[in-house]
Amino acid sequence: MTTTSPTNTAPEIVPAPLPAAPGKRGGRFRIGAGQQLKGGPLTYVALIVVGLGSVFPLYWTLVAASNDQQRVLDNPPPLLPGGKLWHNLQAAWEQANLGKAIVNSVIVAGCITAATLFFCTLAGYAFAKMRFRGRGALMTAVIATLTIPPQLSVVPLFMMMSDIGWGGKLESVIFPTLVGAFGVFFMRQYLLEALPYELIEAAKVDGASNIRIVWNVVLPAARPAMMVLGMLTFVQAWNDFFWPFLALNQENPTLQVALGQLSASYTPDQSIVMAGALISTLPLLLVFVVFGKQIVGGIMAGAVKG
Repeated sequence: MTTTSPTNTAPEIVPAPLPAAPGKRGGRFRIGAGQQLKGGPLTYVALIVVGLGSVFPLYWTLVAASNDQQRVLDNPPPLLPGGKLWHNLQAAWEQANLGKAIVNSVIVAGCITAATLFFCTLAGYAFAKMRFRGRGALMTAVIATLTIPPQLSVVPLFMMMSDIGWGGKLESVIFPTLVGAFGVFFMRQYLLEALPYELIEAAKVDGASNIRIVWNVVLPAARPAMMVLGMLTFVQAWNDFFWPFLALNQENPTLQVALGQLSASYTPDQSIVMAGALISTLPLLLVFVVFGKQIVGGIMAGAVKG
């Protein structure tokens, strides 16, 4: 009988494939540590188109404000600034009493922004980190107010301001908008992740009071979101027209109400109207230039987490 002994064959070792180099097929979406995404030509073309589209309305405002009425209404319209900018600015300033309107708008927008940041940060902290009975129901009620059209509250609010004696005064515009549901919800969502419970517990162990915790722990953590909320609130309050138009009179207007008076005539001068619009836009540009770095930092801090 013949027997065959089994042969011991070693398993074949297959080398693992080398990782694809960045930029080559199979590794185009892999980014190593310290590497950055690089945009192609189409990316720059898209950015240029979007940038020009964003700047063009402001440029057209400048062009229309620096020409006269007849030149603005020509077909085709002018594409270069004219030489009547200073004349139109002076005319808009005198016709609409823009000096007083700007002061009123600064007071209204500043008070609303400061109050919104203060109250919304406190309310957002309470809803995010404090445990109390009915917290979920109260937060639901706050969010539900966002679904109510503001036009429904105009008549009772106007009657209330008249009964108080604030008709035609800046208080009638400031106090109804000192705090908003969007700001409370925005700060709550931010503080849920940006403010760990451990920091609050450590402050309590050190004997800090609630006011000390808010000042030394909550406000520094909430500063990026407060910058974004402050910018949104200031722009909204500065550009608000509907309620100030109803609550104030022509002797005590905000800037947007005063601009409405420029275009209220039967044949308004479009060049003067655009000059007034240019004046109303400059403070917003100044705010963004001064606080632009903090605002962008706040947006990035809220977008990049984990």
